[in-house]
Amino acid sequence: MAANRRRGEVEAVIDGRARVLCLTLGALAELESAFGAEDLGDLTRRFGSGALSARDIISVVAAGLRGAGESVDEAEVAAMRFEHGMAGAAALVADLLGAAFGEARPANP
Repeated sequence: MAANRRRGEVEAVIDGRARVLCLTLGALAELESAFGAEDLGDLTRRFGSGALSARDIISVVAAGLRGAGESVDEAEVAAMRFEHGMAGAAALVADLLGAAFGEARPANP
């Protein structure tokens, strides 16, 4: 299944296979709860700093996989292997958050 960026989907290779992730409204609500955020603005500020902990990466990837329909928990995600290792996992989270919250786009594409 190919990711549809217009729906906020991102594709990544995890544990050697292509997977689609999506931060749906439910997945974002889950992240608000996990991080004690009052609203989406709190999440945006938290992740906008660019500083991510391993726990942040696990939580966002798990929410993204669940948002795309996979049944996984944080312990399963913590044991997963990402293409390009930790750098790949961090890049995936940045890409996923960009897809969910919108990315800066040129005025004239």
